[in-house]
Amino acid sequence: MVVTRVNANGLQMKVVEEGNGPAVLFLHGFPETSYSWRHQLRALAVAGYRAIAPDLRGYGGTASPPEQEAYSAFDGVGDIVGLLDALAIDKAVLVGNDWGSTLAWTAALIRPDRIRGVAAIGVPYMEPAPMPPSRFFPQNEDALFYTLYFQQQGVAEAEFEGDIALTLRKILFAASFDAGPRIPGDGTPNPFSMVSRRDGLLGPLPDPEKLPDWLSEADLQNYVAAFTASGFRGPLNYYRNLDANWRLQRAFAGRRVEVPAMYMVGEQDVGLSIPGMREIIAGMKDNVPGLIRSVLIEECGHWAPQEQPEQVSDTLLAFLGELKDLP
Repeated sequence: MVVTRVNANGLQMKVVEEGNGPAVLFLHGFPETSYSWRHQLRALAVAGYRAIAPDLRGYGGTASPPEQEAYSAFDGVGDIVGLLDALAIDKAVLVGNDWGSTLAWTAALIRPDRIRGVAAIGVPYMEPAPMPPSRFFPQNEDALFYTLYFQQQGVAEAEFEGDIALTLRKILFAASFDAGPRIPGDGTPNPFSMVSRRDGLLGPLPDPEKLPDWLSEADLQNYVAAFTASGFRGPLNYYRNLDANWRLQRAFAGRRVEVPAMYMVGEQDVGLSIPGMREIIAGMKDNVPGLIRSVLIEECGHWAPQEQPEQVSDTLLAFLGELKDLP
């Protein structure tokens, strides 16, 4: 793998790539970096593709703009287009997980001229809600939804940066298949649900005695080094732009994602516990007419590219093969 620094959309971006051939651009989620795609980069390079994974703005080795408003999904699309320009790539297939899926869907919606296809993991395509997200996320006297907990500058940063290794160990474990079955209401730890006003997000999460099989100590330390360098302010600012994204997306109301697409999700992905999420997934083809397939990955949580790397890579390669046959 080759690690470079690329000037794209006014940012210095860390970019990892491997292989030659048609371009496939991988977009990570929270709290991850380009390292989360290590298995797919190798598998696609071997299969004859140019596999590229940047650290997104605010993460790891990529610059972190100081302004909170610089982290909208539309700024992220600008980074995608700028990176393609910098690498002299006309079109690419986008592969996203978590926040990376949101960016991939948004790019396909507003810049289909640069996108050959989208493969989204975890986060389905969703129409804009009837009101700003901050108005319908739940909260009560004791707890608030995690996206609301992330809104106030400095609060989640202080909690997460107090012990970065502990933060990542807890979050990565709690959202993985290894943490146990997701049965709504059974109290299974979920870092992306309600947050205690008293104990914060990390307090109720277990600190695993051993790391999951898919995450070695060396893997964890790679993430720790990245977030030690960047901190959490930039990554959390993505959540602080949810209402701004909603306002901007209204300009594209009624527009559909027309490029070829596929979706996959782990059977124990914490996102499936959000009310209405399964219905959104089931009806996604109404707004993504080019959706080729949806795949449920067994024995898998939120970190599918790392938890089930072979299945994710094989599914991506099958999708890429189908794209070759399309006009």
